[in-house]
Amino acid sequence: MRYDDLIQPDNGQPATPIQLIEKSGFESWLASQADAIRTAVQAQKFEGNTGDFAILPGEKPKDWSVVAGVADAKKLAIWSLAKLSDILPEGCYRLTDIDAGDAMVGWMLGQYRYQEYLSEPKLTGARILLVKEPGRIAGSALQATATALVRDLVNRPAADMGPNALEAETRRVAKSYRAEVAVIGGDALESGFPLIHAVGKAAMREHAPRLIELHWGDDRHPRVAIVGKGITFDSGGLDIKPASGMRIMKKDMGGAAHALALAEMIMAAHLPVRLHLLIAAAENSISGNALRPGDVIKSRKGITVEIDNTDAEGRLVLADALAKAVEDKASLIIDFATLTGAARTALGPDLPAMFSNQDEVAEGFLVASKTVQDPVWRMPLWAPYSEMLDSDIADTANSGGSFAGAVTAALFMQKFIPDDTAWVHLDTFAWRPTSKPGRPKGGEALGLRAVFRYLTDTYPVR
Repeated sequence: MRYDDLIQPDNGQPATPIQLIEKSGFESWLASQADAIRTAVQAQKFEGNTGDFAILPGEKPKDWSVVAGVADAKKLAIWSLAKLSDILPEGCYRLTDIDAGDAMVGWMLGQYRYQEYLSEPKLTGARILLVKEPGRIAGSALQATATALVRDLVNRPAADMGPNALEAETRRVAKSYRAEVAVIGGDALESGFPLIHAVGKAAMREHAPRLIELHWGDDRHPRVAIVGKGITFDSGGLDIKPASGMRIMKKDMGGAAHALALAEMIMAAHLPVRLHLLIAAAENSISGNALRPGDVIKSRKGITVEIDNTDAEGRLVLADALAKAVEDKASLIIDFATLTGAARTALGPDLPAMFSNQDEVAEGFLVASKTVQDPVWRMPLWAPYSEMLDSDIADTANSGGSFAGAVTAALFMQKFIPDDTAWVHLDTFAWRPTSKPGRPKGGEALGLRAVFRYLTDTYPVR
């Protein structure tokens, strides 16, 4: 789907009107309407509640319009129009008293469908919204397209979304922007990125682990590294997950999906950065050569890691990728990872945990997230908890036990980042357990638009 086709400039072409009202103004609005409209409203039990709507008759037999309830009819939120775009009939629409603004993204994503595996896809015609701010269409479509890419990749079953498929998707995106792709696997991965290799070595050959790198941009620009956790399926390894915990572990490559979608946004927007995308791709499987609890692995950076829990594998693959980003002198490193259940326990499914080693950067992220209505919540890199990662026989353990799991995971990764390198870590769920307007159950982009806004604010196009 081309999302920019769903929003078009309003040049006065025929369209069905949509009037937006607030609950507080419903009674006065209803009192001003003709008898036929009041009858239609009452028949449809519309009372101006947010998210509800009614179809209104027009003066001619084929004329009709829409009235819909919103929280704020003067300033629309991103999802204010998502339900309408999902359920209205195919056709062309315009708002009567306000332009869509931020709600353009929600209008587009209200029409998102994942039907790759349906033998009979449910085809529906487009609902097109006419707007008087054509300059905002391209930016809104970029956000919707990137969000849809994350959803598509996360929704795809692990059998079809192994490390090899992540590589293919990266090459596909790179080709559109003439970016360079390098992939490290096999013996070179084992010697150069031993933690990535250790996590993924038990997978079948077709899903062998690899580090996928994409380079784009001018060397004279600031170097920004985007790192993604690409665990394409997480069984937990020998510390195997229960069936209930494993059911949606196809989503454990959600960090990589976010990273790839963000890379495409950066390139499409021509941000003045030297982009370095790193996807640490592996499948955490079980076989005779699987990583064992108690094993000690020497990381790329040289830090030795005792494996306390094989289900704490995401931080391992990220550690080697982060070390490579540091070696290549990134001035800013951002990683996305579906890293801990502890973050979900603390913040729930909708709110990614954000960690940063620099207060100014963290504040910029929080401002950006509020601006684009894509919330994140800062969590502390609480140094005293580092002792939870102590090992008797190695430099560090990979797991800090049952307390403060999201914090200790971030502290483990911080060991691979110098203090003078700006770093942001997003522990995101990448999944929506229940549907909401514009946000169906399944794979989801959380924190993606916030990070992109921060980057566009920090590295503006001149």
